[in-house]
Parts: sequence; C-alpha cells; structure tokens
Amino acid sequence: MSTDAASLVAGAKQWASYYGDFPNGVEGAVLTAPLRCRAAWDANDAEGFASLFVDNGSMLVGDNQLMSRDEIRSYLGELFAGPYKGSRLTLEFSEIQVVSESTALAVSVGGVVYADAAALAPADNIRTMWVVVKQDGDWRIASYQSSPITG
Repeated sequence: MSTDAASLVAGAKQWASYYGDFPNGVEGAVLTAPLRCRAAWDANDAEGFASLFVDNGSMLVGDNQLMSRDEIRSYLGELFAGPYKGSRLTLEFSEIQVVSESTALAVSVGGVVYADAAALAPADNIRTMWVVVKQDGDWRIASYQSSPITG
C-alpha cells in the first residue's frame, strides 16, 4: 500500500473511532453535525464551524450566549486568532436521544486542547449538550451548550 493510501486509511479509522458506540443508523447520522464542528474547530475555521448551525442557532460558552451564526463566527474568529490559535477539540459521546425524525440530543465530554498541550488538561474538561435538527436532509446544530466538569 502506498504511503498516501495508508495515510487515508489511518485517517478514516481515526474518524470512525470518533463515533464511539453510535457508528450507524440515525444516531451515527446525528453525530455527523457535531463531528463536522470538531473538524472545523481543529482547522481553526470559525466560518466552517458557524456554518454548521441553523440560521438562528445558539451557542452558550461560559458566560457568552451567542444567538446567531454571525455571532458564533465572530466569537470563534477572535478566539482562533488569539488564545485558541492552533487548538483542537476533543469529544466523546456518551448519549444520543432521538426525539423525533428531525430532532435529537447528544451529550459529549471533552474540551479544548491548546496548541502547546499534548492532551486535555483535567481542569478544561467540559460536558456539552448538542441539540441537532434535520433541515433539508442534513443534520445541523440548533444549540450547543457547554458546562465545566468539576470534582
């Protein structure tokens, strides 16, 4: 196998591992939205991250309640140019609840790994609730809320 092909296979296996216990069916489809957010974050792509939200999507991060794609894009653009430059996001999904044909809730744990860190610092561990909705056949983020995990 060529080096390029081996690299593609390794990348595919790593991405497959991100689905955890939910690799197939509706649950796996729901996870495509938060996992695309993860990929955009890892690329420090504020536009790409924000584009995965519905028009009036919301994102609660700490004390910052962002109420639109534009606010999300602007907020992350500043972070990616500053303290989150080169950072990546870790996510492990522990629960998915399919509420209807077009709505699901997903819970993840993880957090931001800063550019100079090899792994997630325990103090940076967060729990995240994702409200995911199906629009025009594609799963998108309606709401994202993160809370620190303490103790």
